[in-house]
Amino acid sequence: MGEWAGELVGPDVWETCRELIPAGSVFAFLAEHREALFPGSMFADMYPSRNGRPSMPPQILAATIVLQSLHGLSDFDTVQELRCDLRWKAACGLGLNDTAFDPSLLAYFRRRLQRSGDPNRLFTKVKEVVAATGVLKGKHRRALDSTVLDDAVATQDTVTQLIAAIRRVIRDVPGGERTAATWCAHDYTDPGKPRIAWNDEQARATLADALVTDALNLLGRLPERQLDEKAADAVGLLALVAGQDVEVADGSDGRDGRWRIARGTVYGRIVSTVDPEARHIHKNRTRHQDGFRAHGAFEPETGLLTEVELTQGSGAENHEAAVAEVLLADETEDLTVLGDTAYGAGDLREALEADGHTLVIKPPPLKPAVLGGFTADDFHVDTAKGEVTCPAGHTKALGRPDTNGARTAQFKKLCHTCPLRERCTRSKTGRAFQVHAHYDRLKAARQHAADPNWQAEYRRWRPPVERAMAWLTARGNRRVPYRGVMKNNTWLHNRAAALNLRRLINLGLTHTGHTWTITPATT
Repeated sequence: MGEWAGELVGPDVWETCRELIPAGSVFAFLAEHREALFPGSMFADMYPSRNGRPSMPPQILAATIVLQSLHGLSDFDTVQELRCDLRWKAACGLGLNDTAFDPSLLAYFRRRLQRSGDPNRLFTKVKEVVAATGVLKGKHRRALDSTVLDDAVATQDTVTQLIAAIRRVIRDVPGGERTAATWCAHDYTDPGKPRIAWNDEQARATLADALVTDALNLLGRLPERQLDEKAADAVGLLALVAGQDVEVADGSDGRDGRWRIARGTVYGRIVSTVDPEARHIHKNRTRHQDGFRAHGAFEPETGLLTEVELTQGSGAENHEAAVAEVLLADETEDLTVLGDTAYGAGDLREALEADGHTLVIKPPPLKPAVLGGFTADDFHVDTAKGEVTCPAGHTKALGRPDTNGARTAQFKKLCHTCPLRERCTRSKTGRAFQVHAHYDRLKAARQHAADPNWQAEYRRWRPPVERAMAWLTARGNRRVPYRGVMKNNTWLHNRAAALNLRRLINLGLTHTGHTWTITPATT
């Protein structure tokens, strides 16, 4: 990678206007320490060619990305700030008369980052700064949380998705246009939605049936050949869309090719063909969104995000308990891990305890089978003997483990004459008591959670992570700026890097000689 040898366009803003740049701000810090924080060598792998040099030094673009992520600006607005704001010019090392660069250069730089071996290197670099300062030394708490981020596209209905997916196959798959002209009834060259009476239920049903039939005909009659990645993605997306929102029509045996839009929403539904990785998300019973899930690990004393991760919004592999191990994977010391009930799964507890961590994770609440009746803790469970004793004193053996490791004790007939039945079960056949694979571990967690010292620890150190999630989504950053998990995961790491850098500066971050230190401001 060649070195930029150009001269500043106009006077050096930092040298001539230093008193106008707010002291202690991210702008002033980058103006003074930009080259130490983001040396050109950390981007050498992104520009492997020895011929020529980048049109703009990557360290300037890195500083620009940090400021853009901190303030939640578009590429166009970011370049406008670089052209017109003295603070931005000083922070990025531009001259007073410099008109910066075209906004597309930021997209080009991000694309190089995403295709590199370390797409989150800005966050990694700030983590190295954190380690060098020793600010986390002796800080052994990590609070975990997640939040829902809105996607950057409009949610599409079934008809729109089917038409868009079919058009994509026609456009991207060799032989798709010819196959569609032969086997598809609808004219997919006609823009917009089909012209039907949308308030007529029968007309909507007929259209849905015709579109699904077209999709299946197209998929089944495409020429057999090896597809490139773009074409294969188009075919796969059409197959998903054609099957996720439809079911056989009333009176159909499933073989006559009659379809209707399914009642309800299928789990893991694709919400838009524009961004197939966005998902329906239920954060709770009343809050439903479409988008992604952002996960974070937070050190509550210093206010630093130690790790973040963005995933799809649904699926067991994207659940908080599944991502928690990723958030803590780089930790080398035993920690006190704090989290709400989303992190209370037995598998996660087992894994974290095996790693030597102390858990202050809120256990899931027990739900009685009958309102105001007995809970699981009212039963005596002896997992070693494989027995369960109910509140009435009846004992039954546990059955064999199911695929999830759970076992069940069948009290059924004993319930028919039991005087406690009304407080125990509503089942006509009697109570079936299921014992979780991690029953003993979860019961111990409930007992620990009743301890006043445990509660004091949780109430003192768990809530600050909510503030960290609020920081992540502030300034319009509740909505992700890009499509897909990969691009938005890089954006989230850049956002976290910017927030951590601001926090470190507030704590007194400075560069002395060859190392980073925290020098608190004196009063």
